[in-house]
Amino acid sequence: MPKQLLTQQFVQSSSFCANGAAKVDYFDTKVTGLVLKVLKSGRKTYYLRYEDDRGKKQEKKLGGADVLSLAEARRLATEKLAALAVGQDPFQAKKTMKEVPTLAAFVAQSYMPHIKTYKRSWDTDESLLRNHILPALGDLYLDQITRRHLVDLFSHHRASHKPGSTNRIIILCRYIFNCALKWEVSGISKNPTAGIELLPENNKKERYLTEVEAQRMFEALDASENPILRYIIAGLLLTGARKRELLDAQWQDFDLEKRIWTVEFNKTGRTRYIPISDGMMRLLQAVPKYEGCDWVFPNPKTLKPYVSIFCSWNTARKKAGLPEVRIHDLRHSFASFLINSGRSLYEVQKILGHTQVKTTQRYAHLSQDSLIAAANTVTTQIPMLSQAMPKRVKDVHLLEAR
Repeated sequence: MPKQLLTQQFVQSSSFCANGAAKVDYFDTKVTGLVLKVLKSGRKTYYLRYEDDRGKKQEKKLGGADVLSLAEARRLATEKLAALAVGQDPFQAKKTMKEVPTLAAFVAQSYMPHIKTYKRSWDTDESLLRNHILPALGDLYLDQITRRHLVDLFSHHRASHKPGSTNRIIILCRYIFNCALKWEVSGISKNPTAGIELLPENNKKERYLTEVEAQRMFEALDASENPILRYIIAGLLLTGARKRELLDAQWQDFDLEKRIWTVEFNKTGRTRYIPISDGMMRLLQAVPKYEGCDWVFPNPKTLKPYVSIFCSWNTARKKAGLPEVRIHDLRHSFASFLINSGRSLYEVQKILGHTQVKTTQRYAHLSQDSLIAAANTVTTQIPMLSQAMPKRVKDVHLLEAR
């Protein structure tokens, strides 16, 4: 490691390494710490060597000798040594930039491993990222992604999808950047989704079965080729459970003495408890049982939970004249039957397992008859109101305009 009073002529002429060495470092005697590194290939680069606050020796690249003159290299080295002398790290910004991951890298290395530990529907996030977000933004570094990038992504998605679908993309992007902020990822100081509002959704389906429709449905289910379908649909209507919760239910989950169904694996990730009604008790007694089978509503051919019941369900609903009714509408119907029977939103919320009552309110669809009956309460309480109504148009006195 020879010391050398560097000159521009020396820098230009020192294009080889003596004794076959891979490299030679020339330490400038004019500016302490400035090093000219000459490789066997002839490549020459300026570096700065110094001790950090912890007393550790550091070496940082200043630039190639083909780009920087000796004078420029000395000026850079002097500026950075001055910053170091007052406790600043002149290389921190560059180091931070190198540590900023691309969106694709952050998702793969940090976000997905995190949500897989607690979110049962993590595969939905993975699908949205793979099909919509990463193809557009995956190669960009997190600090490169601006609000403009995201607005363009959401606008492009909205052109071919409903508002609710685009809102899921917005919410996912917002959560990803919130995680990056929370975990103090290098280069991230704000969430670029801030100020981007969710799209108004006018596609909330408020469909639920009437008693007559339910009767038609079960007549069609009785004729279904799937012998377990009628029990599955009845179970959904009697409990308000989600489809997957019922299909994956095991006998050990039902405490028939206390009349409680424990659902440990569900959408929210929290254990919840569903009361077993008299109707559900009779259904559990009637459903076919298979020796050695732990599941309550198994596929008779495999004795395992159904992967899908769509085909048999689709045939039955069409036969009942209800092709638009979805499986999830049975959950709507359960809530509506409870509300129309005078049960409180709090009771419905607890049974359905909602964490917020505002979620329950979407299912609380009062029938038109119930609303009319409620409005008629005023007429019942104050009979004179109906008696005070004019019987003929000519009985209505008009004010003369002046």
